[in-house]
Amino acid sequence: MRKYIAEFIGTFVLTAFGCGTAVAANSIFLSMNAAIPVAFTTLLIAFAFGLSVVAMAYSIGNISGCHINPAVSVGMLAAGRMSVKDCVGYVVAQCIGALAAALFLWRIFGARDSLGQNGYGEASTLGLGAGSILILEIVMTFVFVLVVLAVTSRKEFASAAGLVIGLTLTLIHIFGIPFDGTSVNPARSFGPAIVVGGDALAQLPVFIIAPLIGGVLAALVYRLLFTEAGNPAEEPDTDAEEVREDAGEAEPDEADAAEEEEADGEER
Repeated sequence: MRKYIAEFIGTFVLTAFGCGTAVAANSIFLSMNAAIPVAFTTLLIAFAFGLSVVAMAYSIGNISGCHINPAVSVGMLAAGRMSVKDCVGYVVAQCIGALAAALFLWRIFGARDSLGQNGYGEASTLGLGAGSILILEIVMTFVFVLVVLAVTSRKEFASAAGLVIGLTLTLIHIFGIPFDGTSVNPARSFGPAIVVGGDALAQLPVFIIAPLIGGVLAALVYRLLFTEAGNPAEEPDTDAEEVREDAGEAEPDEADAAEEEEADGEER
């Protein structure tokens, strides 16, 4: 249960601070009757999502692994690094956390027509259709989940994993926000879409299906590249083997030296 609570909190923070930054940034420029510089707001929103992941990774990471994303959990399941029971529990907790965050934003901003929801067509800054957004989300999620699987599989990366994952999510948002607001996370899309309703809810399936496909593809590639036969990281450490061999060869010498010392002691 502790893991599920951690995932709820992590996804709440990610959605509240990420989507909340998007709503706040756009609201400020609209209130000023100024043209919204897309590049500026894109950076603000991208870093809000990325830093949210970094913050959660170093706070709840040791409890649940800080997936806070159904695509990551499904990718972990497909990679053989998670049980079906935990995967279902994680996804449910993540979706509830994102929904709670969307309700929180609705209460804070006093309106629910814009809560950082994803969209295509007229809702896309660049006007991309559903087909293009589907491909885009698959590719972006593939990259993100592959990075997550890779950096969390090596002990030497453990201390920097949260930072690497957070910066990767920042990069993906910088690229993807002008297209569809960037999802790569079904829960993050689910919460705002449920509260906003209308077109956001009608378009939601794309932002659930595409990230899940991307996560599974990343897991398949991970299993192909990071197997015992194909990944040097999984192979025995040559230096360690040499050290063990040297230690094994030295043992008889040490034993002989001990016997000689005992013999000298008896003679004396």
